Amino acid sequence: MNFLKALILTALFISNANAETQKPVDITVYRSASCGCCGKWLEHLKANNFNVTDKVMGDVLPIKQSHSIPENLASCHTAIVDGYVIEGHVPASDIMKLLKSKPKVLGLAVPGMVKGSPGMEMGEHKDAYDVVSFDKDQKTAVFSSYEASK
Repeated sequence: MNFLKALILTALFISNANAETQKPVDITVYRSASCGCCGKWLEHLKANNFNVTDKVMGDVLPIKQSHSIPENLASCHTAIVDGYVIEGHVPASDIMKLLKSKPKVLGLAVPGMVKGSPGMEMGEHKDAYDVVSFDKDQKTAVFSSYEASK
């Protein structure tokens, strides 16, 4: 039994060491200087092993247009990571899932300003929302779903 315990502890140690030494993921975020929730989303990314380049702009609309983000998916900030577009308050875990699975999409979006999404925390209350993928033809699909809580 001691051997099994030692084996489990060793596996946990190696797993934690790998997680701690994993190279941060570079991401560039385009946002307005006046947006407070964008700064909170940046902190969420940094806390989840992202190396954030923060590009504060007077107008982010040209970035959205140049990356073919459908108007109905627009939010307050746009990010680029490994060739993918991230629009709005997408959780870091979904970005990592996207980067690992590498689907043939342009990116992910959380349209609007959903209460309870990363950067939009307001106490314990969270609205239900979907993270959607979108492609070059503006076709969307649900990538992840989050339930409401009160």
